[in-house]
Amino acid sequence: MSRREQLEQLLIAEPHDPFLRYGLAMCCASDGDTDTAQNHFRQLLTDHPDYVAGYFQLAQLFARLGEIEQAQPLLRTGISVAVRTGDAHAAREMNEFLAML
Repeated sequence: MSRREQLEQLLIAEPHDPFLRYGLAMCCASDGDTDTAQNHFRQLLTDHPDYVAGYFQLAQLFARLGEIEQAQPLLRTGISVAVRTGDAHAAREMNEFLAML
């Protein structure tokens, strides 16, 4: 069974586990299944709006796809969430990435 299949099975049992959802989104992105990755990132952020890494990774995915207009607002939201939750490192990284777009 592949890593992706394992994550999918685990997520069936724990559909609201943010770590599993994030891992599956990352795995899908790595496999080139960008539509499914986007869906998992969006579900992650809907269920867990303070999951800072989700904003950054989805924005990076959009940037790789040339969809800068979708990446920028995600980064802005992610920066706000990172500041609010005390994650200065993530806020700085997202600010730097936003400035490069």
